[in-house]
Amino acid sequence: MHEQFMQEALREARLSGRDVPVGAVLVRNGEIIARAHNERETGDFPFAHAEVLCMQRACEKLHTRRLKDCTLYVTLEPCPMCAGAMVMAQLGMCVFGAYDEKQGCCGSVYDLPHDPSFYHRVTCLGGVMEKECAALLKQFFAEKR
Repeated sequence: MHEQFMQEALREARLSGRDVPVGAVLVRNGEIIARAHNERETGDFPFAHAEVLCMQRACEKLHTRRLKDCTLYVTLEPCPMCAGAMVMAQLGMCVFGAYDEKQGCCGSVYDLPHDPSFYHRVTCLGGVMEKECAALLKQFFAEKR
């Protein structure tokens, strides 16, 4: 089942245009509630990461700030900002594709969602369709050079 939703996140990532191709979908009870891709470049807004936009759209749709019964699927391991947003939204679970050895905060560089200093913990699962997610990123950066 994780692969099905990660495929949707990959579809979303391909819509990122000139931005880093990261896509996200938020699922509740087996249904996609929200979807987003990076929009930092199109909106000149540094916080417009796929994860944050996706969670924001889900909260608006569900009329809540808590996403306890939801799973976020994202193609790249969340950064510190996105991992913090997951904790603050009390997200139930995060499933990600490619690991980010430079800025990943769901186990690679740091494990913010499991830091005992914070009130809420987010269950994280990485490496789902990792090769496909990483290939999309590698292709993007190879074309930029």
